[in-house]
Amino acid sequence: MKRRKLPIVAIIGRPNVGKSTLFNRIIGRRKANVLDIPGLTRDRNYAPAEWNGWDFFLVDTGGYDPGDQSDITTGIREQVLMAVEEAQAVIFLTEVDHQDNPVDAQIVELLRSRNKPFFLAVNKCDNSNLDNQAYAFSSLGGFEIYPISASHGLGIGTLLDAVTENLPRAKEEDDDDDEIKIAIVGKQNVGKSTLVNKILGKTRMIAASLPGTTRDAVDTPYEYGGNRYLLIDTAGIRRRGRITNSPEYMSVASSIMSIQRCDVAVLLLDASQEISAQDAHIGGYILEAGCGAIIAVNKWDLLEKDNATSGAFAKKIKEEFSFIPYAPILFLSAKSGQRAWNVFNLVDDVMTQYTKRIDTSDLNRELEYIVQKHNPPIRKGQQLKIKYITQTAVAPPTFTLFVNNPKLLHFSYERYLLNQLRTALGFDKSPLRLKLRRKSN
Repeated sequence: MKRRKLPIVAIIGRPNVGKSTLFNRIIGRRKANVLDIPGLTRDRNYAPAEWNGWDFFLVDTGGYDPGDQSDITTGIREQVLMAVEEAQAVIFLTEVDHQDNPVDAQIVELLRSRNKPFFLAVNKCDNSNLDNQAYAFSSLGGFEIYPISASHGLGIGTLLDAVTENLPRAKEEDDDDDEIKIAIVGKQNVGKSTLVNKILGKTRMIAASLPGTTRDAVDTPYEYGGNRYLLIDTAGIRRRGRITNSPEYMSVASSIMSIQRCDVAVLLLDASQEISAQDAHIGGYILEAGCGAIIAVNKWDLLEKDNATSGAFAKKIKEEFSFIPYAPILFLSAKSGQRAWNVFNLVDDVMTQYTKRIDTSDLNRELEYIVQKHNPPIRKGQQLKIKYITQTAVAPPTFTLFVNNPKLLHFSYERYLLNQLRTALGFDKSPLRLKLRRKSN
């Protein structure tokens, strides 16, 4: 099976130097929480990014502080090291008003010891005088300095030009043995390990009513219906504010990594509980990862039901998870095994669409009909003109529109295009991505 693997760029630095602001600036939207409070970002924050035709995953990390030995800060340092290890390039961010900080020197030594290409960006350079002050950081070593202002967007283009020149191109790679990776994710104590154990027919994972029993993601090969799968049981993902120690912090980070590397994420809900903000938060991780998604409702056998119960519950799920409308819904019981193996039928359906390619002529024929049915709105006296469309990737299916001006695409019309393409081309169970390229007459 062909999967598209994006290179990874990590942003690291001391607490409160503007890493999340830079992250949001590069990805073009406010995804990371930004407050003037050191240490707000704890787990790694992933998002796909693009610069001048280069696609990559951008990773925001917590502040690196070797002097603080608390459990949470120790976990953050471990996360930073993990981000550095997996990245193909690192943006090392510091700030112009804090020169000669010993932690900056330690970070440079860390990056050199890992032999990683890194780019020293000096933040909060809001004018030319501060740009000149930034070059004082050359005392850290003989490498180029990039003065930037993340909040004002100054110098970001020059920095990204240098970073992307050193990245490998995103490419489609053969996945080993055509093995479909399925991550079972969800809050604590919703029955993830119980489901995996029932499918495997043995106690591969410790399952108990005590929340937090699973600490690390556990991979188990499994064959069903002639196909090969890798079941990934993960730790329960808690809200950041409720993570109280370093081991728990690392287990949550491991779960998020499992979402990033899987083909299909099965988000497990508890039928006996109301759908929570944390359930939706985990759905957001799945959306950002671009993997396939299934929403499975566990403990369905414990509910008193009538003929309308499943329909009402499904409607509630569709409302709460409207941002992943392509995720099919399955009601099951991990303990009894009722409909547990139906997961694989849905996974196969999702993967068929997730790896599907559409011929360019068919795409443009459908696009012409879609645009004729509803023309792009006029914005500030100008109208978006779509020249043509082509599919540029699978896993997830990615379509590139060549247009007169990408800035003229309003988010509501983008949503209209995606919904129409999803219906017309048979992608009701797969995420889709839409990219824009400028094409002059």
